[in-house]
Amino acid sequence: MKIYPRQHHRVLQVITRLMVPFVLMFGLYVQFHGDYGPGGGFQAGVIFASAFILYGLIFGLHRTRKVLPPSTLRWLVSFGVLLYAGTGLLTMLLGGNLLDYDVLASNPLSGQHWGIFAVELGVGITVTSVMISLFYGFASKR
Repeated sequence: MKIYPRQHHRVLQVITRLMVPFVLMFGLYVQFHGDYGPGGGFQAGVIFASAFILYGLIFGLHRTRKVLPPSTLRWLVSFGVLLYAGTGLLTMLLGGNLLDYDVLASNPLSGQHWGIFAVELGVGITVTSVMISLFYGFASKR
């Protein structure tokens, strides 16, 4: 009796290999258009993580950990939080309030754009890394 028969199912493997790039591309679309419309860092992070979780469910946890090791996830979680907090600290160092993006560029509109982009990118990286780490934690046998 096989414990995980779906990991040897060719149809699921082929469909997953076809779907994962499109899911990742949609996650990037939601990330980069979050300041103009619905979406943003959290939604994009969950969509991005879902591609890796799908890959892990179909191909197994061992292969997924080769693609994205837990040590890399720990680094990415830290980087995302530092990017978010660093954007806030940078605005304070430039003479504005915490997360007051107007001071990030000579034009306040441009400063708002780059500030929101940096914060949303930090949130997206953190959410992706935490969701995949949670998947690793729940899927492992230990």
